[in-house]
Amino acid sequence: MSLAKVTQVAGTAVYVPGQDIDTDRIIPARFMKCVTFDGLGEFAFYDVRKNADGSDKAHPLNDARFKGASILLSGANFGCGSSREHAPQALYRFGFRAIIAESFAEIFFGNCTTLGIPCVTASAQDIQVLANEIERNPKLEVTVDLVAEKVFFEDEEMPISVLPTAREALTSGQWDPIAALLENKEKVDKRIHELGVV
Repeated sequence: MSLAKVTQVAGTAVYVPGQDIDTDRIIPARFMKCVTFDGLGEFAFYDVRKNADGSDKAHPLNDARFKGASILLSGANFGCGSSREHAPQALYRFGFRAIIAESFAEIFFGNCTTLGIPCVTASAQDIQVLANEIERNPKLEVTVDLVAEKVFFEDEEMPISVLPTAREALTSGQWDPIAALLENKEKVDKRIHELGVV
């Protein structure tokens, strides 16, 4: 059974401005002491969202207008820093299903792809236009279309880019290599037997 094909992601969006937003900001290291990734969502961007006493700071992800947003907008070099896969896991569990940024750190990009989260790039100018529209109308429906390589909102559209290999993996439902390996376990076992590998 193949994975779901990710051709479009539609929903509301939220803009988290900034350049070089690293994985430690996305998920502080002290929250990585977990056996599974379940529950990491509540700690996404924790140190910039919360005060020491746990109360909310002023932050886009704490703004009730953007509650439930499934598309995240940001700046250049998003997901830089350490290679911790907890960062995309936290974003996924927070509810994000697509990320639009000026550029991405390579390992973060790969980790997102294997979760079925498209990371698409757009110009700073286009991201700002969309951010302004979201601020004007927080319930704006935004569609990230990987096939058309465009983002649609209201009667507007903007071009996006996505690495061809990631685009192919997502749109064909082959984005998780571990799932693909498990799906073909019998073929793998047969080949191992044929090769005489113990």
